[in-house]
Amino acid sequence: MANVLWLQGGACSGNTMSFLNAEEPTVVELVTDFGINILWHPSIGLEIGEQVSDLLADIMNGKIKLDIFVYEGSIIQGPNNTGTMNYFADRPMMDWVRELASVAEFTVAIGDCATWGGIPAVAPNPSESTGMQFLRKDKGGFLGADYVSKGGLPVINIPGCPAHPDWVTQILVAIATGRIGDVVIDQYHRPKTFFTDFVQSGCTRVRNFVQKEDGHFGKRGGCLFYEVGCRGPMTRASCNNILWNRHSSKTRAGHPCLGCTEPGFPHNDLKKGSVLKTMKYLGVFPKEVPSGESKLMYYVKAGVGKITPSNPELLETSK
Repeated sequence: MANVLWLQGGACSGNTMSFLNAEEPTVVELVTDFGINILWHPSIGLEIGEQVSDLLADIMNGKIKLDIFVYEGSIIQGPNNTGTMNYFADRPMMDWVRELASVAEFTVAIGDCATWGGIPAVAPNPSESTGMQFLRKDKGGFLGADYVSKGGLPVINIPGCPAHPDWVTQILVAIATGRIGDVVIDQYHRPKTFFTDFVQSGCTRVRNFVQKEDGHFGKRGGCLFYEVGCRGPMTRASCNNILWNRHSSKTRAGHPCLGCTEPGFPHNDLKKGSVLKTMKYLGVFPKEVPSGESKLMYYVKAGVGKITPSNPELLETSK
């Protein structure tokens, strides 16, 4: 049996709502089939008040083993690095995080706020928010660049706004069943199982991307990269391969990918004119191009694509 403690800091509870809708496996199956014991969760835990304080004390003094420490939300350090903007069980939440992470076999950060700091960490960042082991793209965060859990791993990051529920439950299963050693993490501590391919992989609009056909909100056809800021070509996540609710994704529903699994999210620091709109040079050339492409070569190919009539047979031949 693996004991799991889930705490929330600077969060909207979106990742909890996502988690509770998991399907493969479900939250119930985590408990009944995979031996996960949820010690406490802020939304579904039965304990309140002193009962929670006693539980935390038992974990810290070793009476209860903490196999998996799950954290959702940013670490709020304000004001002036006191953490008193976010109190929990009579102490700043950041103090609990530091101490629980030191005794946990594995530490898992769920969602963008916990992984990189997310929206709360956007300048001027009055709450002094940060992620568990990253602040945006910079490694370090609250626990420091050198942090490793008792199990020998750094914080396992499962980003997203919110994270896909099955990413969460499958990583918890991997830990609980002793298979986390088979999971390879990337430079941002994301499991490569879910964060290797780009969101564009599996997107039903990829043909429109290749043919440089513009799309807009709600339209069935056209690529959303050119006009409404879709970041699918430069965002690593399996959203179009492991569908949400086993049915759809943002791009399939006519909404651009926001790039929420990348450490730069929210991109461009929410600068006016950068949200849900493709930022361009001279009103023509996208300022950001797909990962792995040089800007010059991409602009040349895009220009050719724009003036060349679509030819599905040629497209299939070139694959």
